[in-house]
Amino acid sequence: MKVGRPASTGRSARDRWPSCRASLCTRIVGQRGEQGSGTVLLLALVAVALVVAGMLGLLASAQLARGRAQTAADLGALAGASEFLAGQPGDPCATVAEVVRLNRGRLSSCTDEGGGVVTVRVVVAAATGSATASARAGPASARR
Repeated sequence: MKVGRPASTGRSARDRWPSCRASLCTRIVGQRGEQGSGTVLLLALVAVALVVAGMLGLLASAQLARGRAQTAADLGALAGASEFLAGQPGDPCATVAEVVRLNRGRLSSCTDEGGGVVTVRVVVAAATGSATASARAGPASARR
């Protein structure tokens, strides 16, 4: 008993399909399994590229929101501290809230630590959730 390739029937593709042209018969019999595989591979690569681009877009959106939150917190803390240092009476947190609102943020907390030191926490909405940042500002003599 032989092991290996099955015995050939001795019939060519032209014999099996009499109406078949030579080039068509070769494609049907010989190379049909690989036809269209390049298209499938290209579609898979395009899908992977789109997923990666979407993830990078979300990452960029989160980073942008974090930067906006930090900017709003920094500017709010500086505005509150400078109001105190200018000798203006009143609560510096009202000024902080206005500055944070103008920078498209939401004031989460504002603490007047005394001596012109203001600590601020800001939240900014993003496509992926919310970004939070905090800042502390005051005179150089109040450094920790």
